[in-house]
Amino acid sequence: MLDNRKLGELPEINGKLVKSIFRVVFHDRRLQYTEHQQLEGWRWNRPGDRILDIDIPMSVGIIDPRANPTQLNTVEFLWDPAKRTSVFIQVHCISTEFTMRKHGGEKGVPFRVQIDTFKENENGEYTEHLHSASCQIKVFKPKGADRKQKTDREKMEKRTPHEKEKYQPSYETTILTECSPWPEITYVNSPSPGFNSSHSSFSLGEGNGSPNHQPEPPPPVTDVSLKLNNLLPTTTPQEAQQWLHRNRFSTFTRLFTNFSGADLLKLTRDDVIQICGPADGIRLFNALKGRMVRPRLTIYVCQESLQLREQQQQQQQQPQQKHEDGESNGTFFVYHAIYLEELTAVELTEKIAQLFSISPRQISQIYKQGPTGIHVLISDEMIQNFQEEACFILDTMKAETNDSYHIILK
Repeated sequence: MLDNRKLGELPEINGKLVKSIFRVVFHDRRLQYTEHQQLEGWRWNRPGDRILDIDIPMSVGIIDPRANPTQLNTVEFLWDPAKRTSVFIQVHCISTEFTMRKHGGEKGVPFRVQIDTFKENENGEYTEHLHSASCQIKVFKPKGADRKQKTDREKMEKRTPHEKEKYQPSYETTILTECSPWPEITYVNSPSPGFNSSHSSFSLGEGNGSPNHQPEPPPPVTDVSLKLNNLLPTTTPQEAQQWLHRNRFSTFTRLFTNFSGADLLKLTRDDVIQICGPADGIRLFNALKGRMVRPRLTIYVCQESLQLREQQQQQQQQPQQKHEDGESNGTFFVYHAIYLEELTAVELTEKIAQLFSISPRQISQIYKQGPTGIHVLISDEMIQNFQEEACFILDTMKAETNDSYHIILK
Protein backbone atom coordinates (compact mmCIF):
# COMPACT_ATOMS: atom_id res chain seq x y z
CA MET A 1 0.00 0.00 0.00
CA LEU A 2 1.72 3.19 -1.19
CA ASP A 3 0.80 6.86 -0.85
CA ASN A 4 0.78 7.99 -4.50
CA ARG A 5 -0.05 11.67 -3.94
CA LYS A 6 1.75 14.32 -5.90
CA LEU A 7 3.72 16.97 -3.97
CA GLY A 8 1.40 19.25 -1.99
CA GLU A 9 -1.73 17.28 -2.93
CA LEU A 10 -4.28 16.56 -0.15
CA PRO A 11 -2.38 18.10 2.78
CA GLU A 12 -5.46 17.49 4.95
CA ILE A 13 -4.63 13.78 5.28
CA ASN A 14 -1.06 14.36 6.47
CA GLY A 15 -0.66 12.62 9.83
CA LYS A 16 -4.15 11.08 9.56
CA LEU A 17 -5.41 7.58 8.89
CA VAL A 18 -7.33 6.50 5.79
CA LYS A 19 -9.64 3.52 5.34
CA SER A 20 -9.31 0.94 2.56
CA ILE A 21 -12.00 -1.58 1.64
CA PHE A 22 -10.89 -4.77 -0.13
CA ARG A 23 -13.40 -6.90 -1.99
CA VAL A 24 -13.34 -9.87 -4.35
CA VAL A 25 -16.06 -9.55 -7.00
CA PHE A 26 -16.89 -11.13 -10.34
CA HIS A 27 -15.08 -9.73 -13.36
CA ASP A 28 -17.66 -11.19 -15.75
CA ARG A 29 -20.60 -8.77 -16.12
CA ARG A 30 -23.03 -11.67 -16.59
CA LEU A 31 -22.15 -13.01 -13.13
CA GLN A 32 -22.25 -9.52 -11.60
CA TYR A 33 -26.01 -9.39 -12.24
CA THR A 34 -26.53 -12.51 -10.11
CA GLU A 35 -23.75 -11.83 -7.60
CA HIS A 36 -26.01 -11.92 -4.53
CA GLN A 37 -27.50 -15.30 -5.49
CA GLN A 38 -24.03 -16.68 -6.35
CA LEU A 39 -22.63 -15.65 -2.95
CA GLU A 40 -25.67 -17.02 -1.11
CA GLY A 41 -25.23 -20.35 -2.88
CA TRP A 42 -21.53 -20.39 -1.93
CA ARG A 43 -22.45 -19.63 1.71
CA TRP A 44 -24.78 -22.65 1.84
CA ASN A 45 -22.22 -24.97 0.27
CA ARG A 46 -19.40 -23.75 2.53
CA PRO A 47 -21.02 -22.96 5.91
CA GLY A 48 -18.77 -20.98 8.24
CA ASP A 49 -16.19 -20.16 5.52
CA ARG A 50 -15.29 -16.76 4.11
CA ILE A 51 -14.40 -15.85 0.54
CA LEU A 52 -11.85 -13.19 1.57
CA ASP A 53 -9.65 -12.78 4.66
CA ILE A 54 -6.61 -10.73 5.65
CA ASP A 55 -3.50 -12.71 6.57
CA ILE A 56 -2.83 -10.77 9.76
CA PRO A 57 0.61 -12.26 10.69
CA MET A 58 1.99 -11.49 7.20
CA SER A 59 0.59 -7.94 6.97
CA VAL A 60 2.39 -4.81 8.17
CA GLY A 61 0.99 -1.45 9.31
CA ILE A 62 -2.74 -2.17 9.19
CA ILE A 63 -4.95 -0.92 12.03
CA ASP A 64 -8.26 -2.37 13.25
CA PRO A 65 -8.90 -4.90 10.44
CA ARG A 66 -12.58 -5.86 10.23
CA ALA A 67 -14.55 -8.52 8.35
CA ASN A 68 -18.34 -8.24 8.42
CA PRO A 69 -19.81 -11.76 8.96
CA THR A 70 -22.64 -11.07 6.47
CA GLN A 71 -20.25 -9.88 3.72
CA LEU A 72 -18.05 -12.86 2.94
CA ASN A 73 -16.15 -11.18 0.09
CA THR A 74 -15.22 -7.90 1.83
CA VAL A 75 -12.67 -6.75 4.43
CA GLU A 76 -11.61 -3.26 5.57
CA PHE A 77 -8.94 -1.64 7.73
CA LEU A 78 -7.29 1.69 8.60
CA TRP A 79 -3.70 2.61 7.71
CA ASP A 80 -1.29 5.55 7.86
CA PRO A 81 -0.12 6.67 4.38
CA ALA A 82 3.09 8.02 5.91
CA LYS A 83 4.15 4.60 7.21
CA ARG A 84 5.10 1.37 5.44
CA THR A 85 1.97 -0.74 4.95
CA SER A 86 1.56 -4.08 3.22
CA VAL A 87 -1.51 -6.30 3.18
CA PHE A 88 -1.63 -10.02 2.38
CA ILE A 89 -5.08 -11.33 1.48
CA GLN A 90 -6.37 -14.89 1.29
CA VAL A 91 -8.99 -15.86 -1.32
CA HIS A 92 -10.69 -19.06 -0.16
CA CYS A 93 -12.82 -19.83 -3.24
CA ILE A 94 -11.59 -21.14 -6.58
CA SER A 95 -12.66 -19.92 -10.01
CA THR A 96 -14.27 -23.24 -10.97
CA GLU A 97 -16.79 -23.07 -8.08
CA PHE A 98 -18.89 -20.60 -10.08
CA THR A 99 -18.81 -22.27 -13.51
CA MET A 100 -22.02 -23.79 -14.85
CA ARG A 101 -20.31 -27.20 -15.09
CA LYS A 102 -17.16 -28.39 -13.37
CA HIS A 103 -14.83 -27.95 -16.32
CA GLY A 104 -11.74 -27.45 -14.19
CA GLY A 105 -8.44 -26.31 -15.71
CA GLU A 106 -8.62 -22.99 -17.49
CA LYS A 107 -12.39 -22.72 -17.64
CA GLY A 108 -12.80 -21.00 -14.25
CA VAL A 109 -14.44 -17.59 -14.02
CA PRO A 110 -12.18 -14.55 -13.48
CA PHE A 111 -12.51 -12.55 -10.25
CA ARG A 112 -11.56 -8.93 -9.63
CA VAL A 113 -9.79 -7.68 -6.51
CA GLN A 114 -10.84 -4.05 -5.93
CA ILE A 115 -9.48 -1.65 -3.31
CA ASP A 116 -11.38 1.57 -2.49
CA THR A 117 -9.70 4.09 -0.16
CA PHE A 118 -11.47 6.88 1.77
CA LYS A 119 -10.52 9.80 4.02
CA GLU A 120 -12.37 11.26 6.99
CA ASN A 121 -15.00 13.95 6.53
CA GLU A 122 -15.75 16.76 8.99
CA ASN A 123 -17.69 14.36 11.23
CA GLY A 124 -14.82 11.87 11.41
CA GLU A 125 -16.55 9.39 9.09
CA TYR A 126 -14.61 7.69 6.31
CA THR A 127 -16.89 8.61 3.42
CA GLU A 128 -14.82 10.87 1.12
CA HIS A 129 -13.43 8.84 -1.76
CA LEU A 130 -9.69 9.12 -2.40
CA HIS A 131 -8.69 6.36 -4.78
CA SER A 132 -9.81 3.04 -6.33
CA ALA A 133 -7.75 0.39 -8.08
CA SER A 134 -8.31 -3.19 -9.20
CA CYS A 135 -6.81 -6.18 -10.98
CA GLN A 136 -8.18 -9.38 -12.46
CA ILE A 137 -7.31 -12.71 -10.82
CA LYS A 138 -8.07 -16.39 -11.29
CA VAL A 139 -7.77 -18.82 -8.40
CA PHE A 140 -7.10 -22.53 -8.87
CA LYS A 141 -6.01 -25.44 -6.75
CA PRO A 142 -2.20 -25.92 -6.83
CA LYS A 143 -2.10 -28.50 -9.64
CA GLY A 144 -4.61 -26.54 -11.72
CA ALA A 145 -2.65 -23.30 -11.24
CA ASP A 146 0.64 -24.97 -12.28
CA ARG A 147 -1.06 -26.47 -15.33
CA LYS A 148 -2.55 -23.12 -16.38
CA GLN A 149 0.75 -21.25 -15.97
CA LYS A 150 2.54 -23.89 -18.02
CA THR A 151 -0.12 -23.71 -20.76
CA ASP A 152 0.03 -19.88 -20.84
CA ARG A 153 3.85 -19.98 -21.13
CA GLU A 154 3.70 -22.51 -23.96
CA LYS A 155 1.10 -20.42 -25.84
CA MET A 156 3.24 -17.29 -25.49
CA GLU A 157 6.43 -19.05 -26.61
CA LYS A 158 4.71 -20.06 -29.87
CA ARG A 159 3.88 -16.44 -30.77
CA THR A 160 6.11 -14.31 -32.98
CA PRO A 161 8.03 -11.34 -31.46
CA HIS A 162 5.62 -8.97 -33.22
CA GLU A 163 2.59 -10.69 -31.63
CA LYS A 164 4.25 -10.67 -28.19
CA GLU A 165 4.45 -6.86 -28.33
CA LYS A 166 0.65 -6.68 -28.09
CA TYR A 167 0.73 -8.24 -24.61
CA GLN A 168 1.85 -6.72 -21.32
CA PRO A 169 5.29 -7.78 -20.10
CA SER A 170 5.62 -10.02 -17.06
CA TYR A 171 6.21 -8.32 -13.69
CA GLU A 172 7.52 -9.58 -10.35
CA THR A 173 4.49 -8.06 -8.59
CA THR A 174 0.97 -7.19 -9.75
CA ILE A 175 0.39 -3.48 -10.33
CA LEU A 176 -3.26 -2.55 -9.75
CA THR A 177 -4.90 -0.29 -12.32
CA GLU A 178 -6.83 2.82 -11.26
CA CYS A 179 -10.58 2.39 -11.74
CA SER A 180 -13.98 3.78 -10.74
CA PRO A 181 -15.15 3.30 -7.15
CA TRP A 182 -17.26 0.21 -6.49
CA PRO A 183 -20.86 1.42 -7.05
CA GLU A 184 -22.66 -0.83 -4.57
CA ILE A 185 -21.26 0.88 -1.45
CA THR A 186 -23.76 2.68 0.77
CA TYR A 187 -22.45 4.46 3.84
CA VAL A 188 -24.43 4.37 7.06
CA ASN A 189 -23.95 6.63 10.05
CA SER A 190 -24.13 3.79 12.57
CA PRO A 191 -20.86 2.71 14.26
CA SER A 192 -19.25 -0.45 12.91
CA PRO A 193 -17.91 -3.25 15.11
CA GLY A 194 -14.13 -3.18 15.34
CA PHE A 195 -13.83 0.60 14.82
CA ASN A 196 -14.54 3.34 17.34
CA SER A 197 -17.77 5.32 17.22
CA SER A 198 -16.39 7.92 14.81
CA HIS A 199 -15.95 5.37 12.01
CA SER A 200 -18.82 4.56 9.71
CA SER A 201 -20.04 1.19 8.51
CA PHE A 202 -20.89 0.17 4.97
CA SER A 203 -23.16 -2.33 3.28
CA LEU A 204 -22.69 -4.26 0.07
CA GLY A 205 -25.63 -4.28 -2.34
CA GLU A 206 -26.90 -7.19 -4.36
CA GLY A 207 -24.91 -6.40 -7.48
CA ASN A 208 -28.13 -5.85 -9.45
CA GLY A 209 -28.32 -2.08 -9.04
CA SER A 210 -30.06 -1.95 -5.64
CA PRO A 211 -27.31 -0.85 -3.21
CA ASN A 212 -29.73 0.06 -0.43
CA HIS A 213 -30.78 -3.54 0.07
CA GLN A 214 -28.75 -5.24 2.80
CA PRO A 215 -28.68 -9.04 2.19
CA GLU A 216 -29.97 -10.96 5.16
CA PRO A 217 -27.97 -13.94 6.45
CA PRO A 218 -29.76 -17.18 5.67
CA PRO A 219 -31.48 -18.90 8.61
CA PRO A 220 -29.57 -21.83 10.09
CA VAL A 221 -30.40 -25.38 9.04
CA THR A 222 -31.99 -27.08 12.03
CA ASP A 223 -33.08 -30.42 10.60
CA VAL A 224 -31.21 -33.09 8.66
CA SER A 225 -34.25 -33.59 6.44
CA LEU A 226 -33.85 -30.04 5.12
CA LYS A 227 -30.82 -31.18 3.11
CA LEU A 228 -33.27 -32.76 0.68
CA ASN A 229 -33.83 -30.67 -2.43
CA ASN A 230 -37.52 -31.51 -2.77
CA LEU A 231 -40.11 -29.25 -1.17
CA LEU A 232 -42.86 -31.24 0.58
CA PRO A 233 -46.46 -30.27 1.43
CA THR A 234 -45.55 -30.77 5.12
CA THR A 235 -42.69 -28.21 4.93
CA THR A 236 -43.13 -25.40 7.48
CA PRO A 237 -42.79 -21.70 6.50
CA GLN A 238 -39.36 -21.55 8.19
CA GLU A 239 -38.17 -24.63 6.28
CA ALA A 240 -39.59 -23.16 3.06
CA GLN A 241 -37.45 -20.05 3.62
CA GLN A 242 -34.37 -22.23 3.94
CA TRP A 243 -35.33 -24.12 0.76
CA LEU A 244 -35.60 -20.81 -1.13
CA HIS A 245 -32.15 -19.74 0.10
CA ARG A 246 -30.61 -23.08 -0.79
CA ASN A 247 -32.01 -23.00 -4.34
CA ARG A 248 -30.86 -19.43 -5.10
CA PHE A 249 -34.23 -17.70 -4.60
CA SER A 250 -33.03 -15.50 -1.71
CA THR A 251 -34.38 -12.38 -3.45
CA PHE A 252 -37.96 -13.63 -2.97
CA THR A 253 -37.79 -14.85 0.64
CA ARG A 254 -39.61 -11.75 1.91
CA LEU A 255 -42.40 -12.20 -0.63
CA PHE A 256 -42.94 -15.79 0.56
CA THR A 257 -42.38 -15.15 4.29
CA ASN A 258 -45.53 -16.95 5.49
CA PHE A 259 -45.75 -19.56 2.71
CA SER A 260 -45.55 -23.19 3.77
CA GLY A 261 -44.54 -26.00 1.42
CA ALA A 262 -48.18 -26.69 0.61
CA ASP A 263 -48.79 -22.98 -0.21
CA LEU A 264 -45.85 -22.85 -2.62
CA LEU A 265 -46.74 -26.14 -4.31
CA LYS A 266 -50.31 -24.90 -4.99
CA LEU A 267 -48.99 -21.97 -7.07
CA THR A 268 -49.61 -22.28 -10.80
CA ARG A 269 -47.03 -21.43 -13.44
CA ASP A 270 -48.81 -18.14 -14.20
CA ASP A 271 -48.90 -17.27 -10.48
CA VAL A 272 -45.16 -17.74 -10.07
CA ILE A 273 -44.31 -15.79 -13.24
CA GLN A 274 -46.56 -12.93 -12.12
CA ILE A 275 -44.87 -12.78 -8.70
CA CYS A 276 -41.22 -13.34 -9.71
CA GLY A 277 -41.05 -12.27 -13.35
CA PRO A 278 -40.55 -14.52 -16.41
CA ALA A 279 -36.95 -15.71 -15.87
CA ASP A 280 -36.96 -16.43 -12.13
CA GLY A 281 -40.63 -17.45 -12.25
CA ILE A 282 -40.01 -20.30 -14.69
CA ARG A 283 -36.93 -21.37 -12.70
CA LEU A 284 -38.90 -21.40 -9.43
CA PHE A 285 -41.84 -23.27 -10.99
CA ASN A 286 -39.51 -25.98 -12.33
CA ALA A 287 -37.80 -26.25 -8.93
CA LEU A 288 -41.15 -26.56 -7.12
CA LYS A 289 -42.27 -29.34 -9.44
CA GLY A 290 -38.91 -31.10 -9.08
CA ARG A 291 -38.44 -31.30 -12.83
CA MET A 292 -35.24 -33.12 -13.71
CA VAL A 293 -33.21 -32.22 -16.81
CA ARG A 294 -32.88 -35.26 -19.03
CA PRO A 295 -29.28 -36.27 -19.84
CA ARG A 296 -28.15 -35.78 -23.43
CA LEU A 297 -27.12 -39.43 -23.76
CA THR A 298 -27.75 -42.60 -21.74
CA ILE A 299 -25.74 -45.80 -22.27
CA TYR A 300 -25.73 -49.10 -20.37
CA VAL A 301 -22.56 -50.99 -19.48
CA CYS A 302 -21.67 -54.15 -17.56
CA GLN A 303 -18.34 -55.53 -16.39
CA GLU A 304 -17.65 -58.64 -18.45
CA SER A 305 -14.65 -60.18 -16.70
CA LEU A 306 -16.08 -60.18 -13.18
CA GLN A 307 -19.50 -61.54 -14.12
CA LEU A 308 -18.12 -64.20 -16.48
CA ARG A 309 -15.86 -65.49 -13.70
CA GLU A 310 -18.81 -65.67 -11.31
CA GLN A 311 -20.87 -67.49 -13.92
CA GLN A 312 -18.11 -69.99 -14.68
CA GLN A 313 -17.55 -70.70 -10.97
CA GLN A 314 -21.26 -71.31 -10.47
CA GLN A 315 -21.42 -73.65 -13.47
CA GLN A 316 -18.48 -75.67 -12.13
CA GLN A 317 -20.08 -76.05 -8.70
CA GLN A 318 -23.43 -77.40 -9.96
CA PRO A 319 -24.71 -78.85 -13.25
CA GLN A 320 -26.59 -76.37 -15.39
CA GLN A 321 -30.37 -76.82 -15.30
CA LYS A 322 -32.99 -75.42 -17.61
CA HIS A 323 -36.08 -73.62 -16.35
CA GLU A 324 -39.42 -74.07 -18.01
CA ASP A 325 -38.96 -70.78 -19.88
CA GLY A 326 -35.69 -72.05 -21.36
CA GLU A 327 -33.33 -69.78 -19.37
CA SER A 328 -30.39 -71.18 -17.43
CA ASN A 329 -30.01 -70.65 -13.72
CA GLY A 330 -26.55 -69.10 -14.25
CA THR A 331 -25.64 -65.56 -13.26
CA PHE A 332 -27.38 -62.96 -15.40
CA PHE A 333 -25.52 -59.85 -16.52
CA VAL A 334 -26.15 -56.69 -14.46
CA TYR A 335 -25.89 -53.43 -16.38
CA HIS A 336 -25.21 -49.93 -15.00
CA ALA A 337 -26.60 -46.75 -16.53
CA ILE A 338 -24.14 -44.00 -17.45
CA TYR A 339 -25.60 -40.54 -18.06
CA LEU A 340 -23.56 -38.18 -20.24
CA GLU A 341 -24.04 -34.42 -20.53
CA GLU A 342 -20.91 -33.11 -22.26
CA LEU A 343 -20.48 -36.08 -24.65
CA THR A 344 -16.69 -36.09 -24.31
CA ALA A 345 -14.11 -38.85 -23.83
CA VAL A 346 -12.98 -37.15 -20.60
CA GLU A 347 -16.52 -37.29 -19.17
CA LEU A 348 -16.90 -40.97 -20.17
CA THR A 349 -13.54 -41.75 -18.51
CA GLU A 350 -14.68 -40.10 -15.27
CA LYS A 351 -18.00 -41.97 -15.25
CA ILE A 352 -16.37 -45.37 -15.90
CA ALA A 353 -13.77 -44.64 -13.20
CA GLN A 354 -16.62 -44.01 -10.74
CA LEU A 355 -18.14 -47.35 -11.75
CA PHE A 356 -14.87 -49.20 -11.04
CA SER A 357 -14.19 -47.07 -7.91
CA ILE A 358 -10.79 -46.02 -9.26
CA SER A 359 -9.17 -42.69 -10.17
CA PRO A 360 -9.68 -41.47 -13.78
CA ARG A 361 -5.87 -41.32 -14.02
CA GLN A 362 -5.77 -45.11 -13.74
CA ILE A 363 -7.65 -45.40 -17.06
CA SER A 364 -5.03 -45.04 -19.79
CA GLN A 365 -7.25 -45.31 -22.91
CA ILE A 366 -10.81 -46.29 -23.83
CA TYR A 367 -11.37 -48.29 -27.02
CA LYS A 368 -14.47 -49.51 -28.85
CA GLN A 369 -14.29 -52.94 -30.43
CA GLY A 370 -14.82 -52.48 -34.15
CA PRO A 371 -15.15 -54.79 -37.18
CA THR A 372 -12.99 -57.96 -37.09
CA GLY A 373 -12.19 -57.24 -33.43
CA ILE A 374 -10.05 -54.13 -34.01
CA HIS A 375 -9.72 -51.60 -31.17
CA VAL A 376 -10.85 -48.08 -32.18
CA LEU A 377 -9.78 -45.22 -29.90
CA ILE A 378 -12.82 -43.47 -28.39
CA SER A 379 -13.09 -39.79 -29.40
CA ASP A 380 -15.57 -37.02 -28.61
CA GLU A 381 -17.04 -37.32 -32.10
CA MET A 382 -17.57 -41.06 -31.69
CA ILE A 383 -19.42 -40.56 -28.39
CA GLN A 384 -21.62 -37.90 -30.02
CA ASN A 385 -22.68 -40.58 -32.54
CA PHE A 386 -23.53 -43.26 -29.95
CA GLN A 387 -27.15 -44.41 -30.14
CA GLU A 388 -29.39 -43.54 -27.20
CA GLU A 389 -29.53 -46.41 -24.66
CA ALA A 390 -26.78 -48.35 -26.44
CA CYS A 391 -25.49 -51.38 -24.47
CA PHE A 392 -21.81 -52.23 -24.02
CA ILE A 393 -19.80 -54.96 -22.33
CA LEU A 394 -16.78 -53.49 -20.52
CA ASP A 395 -13.53 -55.46 -20.61
CA THR A 396 -10.32 -54.35 -18.93
CA MET A 397 -6.76 -54.85 -20.08
CA LYS A 398 -3.67 -54.01 -18.03
CA ALA A 399 -1.79 -51.06 -19.53
CA GLU A 400 1.96 -50.94 -19.99
CA THR A 401 2.38 -48.51 -17.07
CA ASN A 402 1.81 -49.52 -13.47
CA ASP A 403 -1.66 -49.30 -11.90
CA SER A 404 -3.44 -48.25 -15.09
CA TYR A 405 -5.86 -50.01 -17.45
CA HIS A 406 -7.23 -49.93 -20.96
CA ILE A 407 -11.04 -50.15 -21.17
CA ILE A 408 -12.65 -51.88 -24.17
CA LEU A 409 -16.34 -51.34 -25.06
CA LYS A 410 -17.75 -54.40 -26.82
